[in-house]
Amino acid sequence: MNILSITAGAASMYCGSCLRDNALAAELLARGHGVTLLPVYTPTLTDEPNVSVGNPVLFGGVSVYLEQHVPLFRHTPRLLDRLWDSMAVLRAVSKRSLKTNPATLGALTVSVLRGEDGYQRKEIDKLIEWVREERAPDLVNLPNSLLIALAAPLRRALARPICCTLQGEDVFLEGLPEPWRSEAIALIRQKAADVDAFISVSDYYVEAMASYLRIPGDRIAVVPLGINLRGYDDAPREPSTTFTVGYFARIAPEKGLAELCQAYRLFRRDERVRSARLEVAGYLAAEHRDYLARVQHDMAAAGLAGEFRYHGALDREQKIRFLRGLDVLSVPGPFPDPKGLYLLEAMAAGVPVVQPRRGAYPEVVGRTGGGLIVEPSAEGLANGLLRLYADRGLAAALGARGAAGVREHYTVQKSADRLLDVYARVAARQPITERLTHAH
Repeated sequence: MNILSITAGAASMYCGSCLRDNALAAELLARGHGVTLLPVYTPTLTDEPNVSVGNPVLFGGVSVYLEQHVPLFRHTPRLLDRLWDSMAVLRAVSKRSLKTNPATLGALTVSVLRGEDGYQRKEIDKLIEWVREERAPDLVNLPNSLLIALAAPLRRALARPICCTLQGEDVFLEGLPEPWRSEAIALIRQKAADVDAFISVSDYYVEAMASYLRIPGDRIAVVPLGINLRGYDDAPREPSTTFTVGYFARIAPEKGLAELCQAYRLFRRDERVRSARLEVAGYLAAEHRDYLARVQHDMAAAGLAGEFRYHGALDREQKIRFLRGLDVLSVPGPFPDPKGLYLLEAMAAGVPVVQPRRGAYPEVVGRTGGGLIVEPSAEGLANGLLRLYADRGLAAALGARGAAGVREHYTVQKSADRLLDVYARVAARQPITERLTHAH
């Protein structure tokens, strides 16, 4: 099968969606399929060999921004466009911390969703010109519904089926101010008919997005997340002498670091807890530095500054080493997360997790057996941490179950098997049936 897989770059940030797209593309290539992983906006940053290297970045972020805010750039000649579409410029921009706060991107989001009727029409034309010059794919996959306006022009140009992955864009959409939020959602609903099949990253997200975007559930197939286990040691890990709570995700309000710190402070008030630490790692955007500073201030005010450490963003080897040093991981995002890639990474390293009962967390933890699901409150999280602190045997058992559960249900090989099943049916114009949902 020959696949054109579009992936949305996130500048200098490790992005779970980029990591997923890249891992699947690498696995399909290893099986002998043809895959073109085409980045849009910016180059992608991955912690494994990057499959998109060598392909151009289309729908370049600089051009998209200029065309939104300066009418002149909507009509500049292609020769001039090459200056800010160049890889050198995009990489230079990507090294800076770009603001992705949806509250500031309403008009741009709606314009992109208007597609050929938006200010970025020229970027769509460039994309279509490029794909027409390449070998025609059997199928095209869009990375999220925010780029659904590409479906119709790609279908016209290639006469091939279009899939669209659903992997967490509702959190972004909910952050848009009105009237942009309502208009963006209406445009996605309107253009959903241009897509042959949608792909959800979890069972939870099928129902959530079917309702949110008014897509019939039988048009959404589930392709669960899968991680590459290279470098993960499945040998039992030794518990540390100091009980170590970990957080590994972006440092941002939607990932719940402040909520975890609140729970940790409650946990530390229990007289049974003699020694503990809170270790934190993940990408920090400039716009969230004040958020981290407030978290650190609150920990210091509770007399716990010495127990809190931020490690920054980590590469793959550093990530695995960081995870192996934890006794438990918790990323208690206050919004329903459809993915939870960080849970799979922690459990693959033999680390149990404590997560609130929301989003895909119950699904992932229930399927792997690798942790505790608690009430979504600081008290619930604190009680979960206390339970594992007091019962190291339980923590070890959950860690072992989680490691086995990830290897049984959430490897990139199993994810690729499911994805190929979906792609084969869509390419053959066969209906999506319940067989494509994730078996429990």
